[in-house]
Amino acid sequence: MPQLNYIGQGIDQLDTPVLLVDLEVLERNIERMARVIIHEAGVRWRPHTKGMKTPALAHMAIRAGASGVTCAKLGEAEVMAAAGVRKILIANQVVGKQKVTRLANLRRHANVIVAVDSVENVDELDRAGITKGVKLGVVIEVDVGMKRAGLLPGEPTLTLAREIAGRQGLRFEGLMTWESIALKIQDQEEKKRVVETALEELVGTAQLCRDAGIEVNIISCGGTGTYWLSAFAPGITEIQAGGGILGDVNYRKNFGVDLPNSLTVLSTVTSRPTSGRILFDAGKKSMSGELADCEMVGMPDVERIWLSAEHGAIEMADPCAEPRVGDRIELIPGYGDLTVALHDELYGIRDGVIEAVFPLLGRGRLQ
Repeated sequence: MPQLNYIGQGIDQLDTPVLLVDLEVLERNIERMARVIIHEAGVRWRPHTKGMKTPALAHMAIRAGASGVTCAKLGEAEVMAAAGVRKILIANQVVGKQKVTRLANLRRHANVIVAVDSVENVDELDRAGITKGVKLGVVIEVDVGMKRAGLLPGEPTLTLAREIAGRQGLRFEGLMTWESIALKIQDQEEKKRVVETALEELVGTAQLCRDAGIEVNIISCGGTGTYWLSAFAPGITEIQAGGGILGDVNYRKNFGVDLPNSLTVLSTVTSRPTSGRILFDAGKKSMSGELADCEMVGMPDVERIWLSAEHGAIEMADPCAEPRVGDRIELIPGYGDLTVALHDELYGIRDGVIEAVFPLLGRGRLQ
């Protein structure tokens, strides 16, 4: 249960390891993403919640102008709908009788749209919609180079769009993709070129559908690693980027994302076996160093950080007396999405004081 009795107290009252979010940085990140996507690019923002895991942060984005949210899993979408979020895109395929029945039930409570890329899935979604007396919104996932799910642009996508357009239990909404092939490109001009080339295929496929008399309302794309480019691509209607509001080392170092981290893990120093080594009580079960190494806040001379199951270790470039055993340290996760998924609560901090406790209700919603 959320530890609401901590509200109004300093973070020194918290036991560790514990997940923190700096509310001032978070708010600035939300405002910045909203400004770029909504006000400068002029497209809708439907931020992904797979990193934030709590309706509270989703509602903060909606108050800043977001039109709804994007979810990875049906269970996560159910959490968001139960908390009053009404416009939801599930950017994955929902397959199997149990899940499509839940999806059809959810449609009574929220305007939920789901991605498809096969006739078999279209068939079962159509049956569920008819049985429940609802029309399920669907977008076709298009593969523009990621080589994960999705149909190829052009005729394969058009063929499935025609199939969907005639279904009684479905409503064709449009197309979506993830132009992840551009993620790790550091040169901004080259990154922009790759993003634009990929999205030209998506938008061109949407035009094929329109030429065939099929209405296309949504052309969706753009993760945190590409949003500032993807939002300005001609023809795009909405951006899914959401993890940037929290930030992490991976986004900054590997993907060139110019958003400061608001997410940290507070930990306690448990051992100083040498003057150059610091042990702390947050390991892989507390934060993720996957995709990028974690970083320690306020200590630039760190040579290396590594994590075991329950503990972490820091090797300093030079001997140091502090921090001492019992002192608190803050660490920036290497990968925020996998870090948030390890915790039950997120503590909102402003000027070192606990202002809010957000239950991470989407955590563990894997089905």
